[in-house]
Amino acid sequence: MASKFKPNAAGNWYSEDDLAFRLNEYDEYAVEEAVKLREQGAATEAVALSIGPARAAEALKKALAMGCDRAVHVQDDEAHLKDPWQIASLLAAWVRKENFELVFTGMQSQDRGSGQVGPLLAEMLGWPCVTTVIDFSLDGGAVTAKRELEGGAKGVVKTRLPAVITCQLGLNTPRYPTLPNIMQARKKPIDVVRAHDLSPESALSVTEEFRAPEKKGNALLLEGGDPAWLAGRLLDILKEKTTVLKD
Repeated sequence: MASKFKPNAAGNWYSEDDLAFRLNEYDEYAVEEAVKLREQGAATEAVALSIGPARAAEALKKALAMGCDRAVHVQDDEAHLKDPWQIASLLAAWVRKENFELVFTGMQSQDRGSGQVGPLLAEMLGWPCVTTVIDFSLDGGAVTAKRELEGGAKGVVKTRLPAVITCQLGLNTPRYPTLPNIMQARKKPIDVVRAHDLSPESALSVTEEFRAPEKKGNALLLEGGDPAWLAGRLLDILKEKTTVLKD
């Protein structure tokens, strides 16, 4: 998250040179919730799925170390160019193939941040979708979920399986993979399928250009041990350089 991003050679996304990748934070909540359900006996297995190039396998390995039973890697070197509609269509194809009844996704990715994949997946499957979930329970086939709404408000939604749930901060605390679990994860299967074999939909939107934020000006750091002097200096600067304060 602290990396410096720059455009790639095509200028339509960021360059991956010198970047370290990790499992998306919101997806960690999804993985944790799925594993918890399987541990409680409310699910027969927890399966992690990721769409992306070869490096996506590392994210899947972490999901397996967190407790998923197996993983699916939809290999796609052009995943960064696919819009949420296309990504959702790939997920929907695999969900239909496996006959899943419950899908957890992150609320949004940490690069695009569109928050659209979960709802679009549910629409394609014809399932109910509950977004920004911060509390979840499953009783038989009945789902009760608490959602985070605007302004800190909360809402409670009840539905039945099958369903798609998008996970928000506060839903749980993702477990840290222990060394024994990391070693055990190496024995768990990762099924590999190519994206074009799942016949993704055509794009509805295209990313034409990526530009990194431009640096504007320099920060001024005030240092000193006297709070009164610091406060006075700050007021002087605000008067000199802004219209916030006027004599």
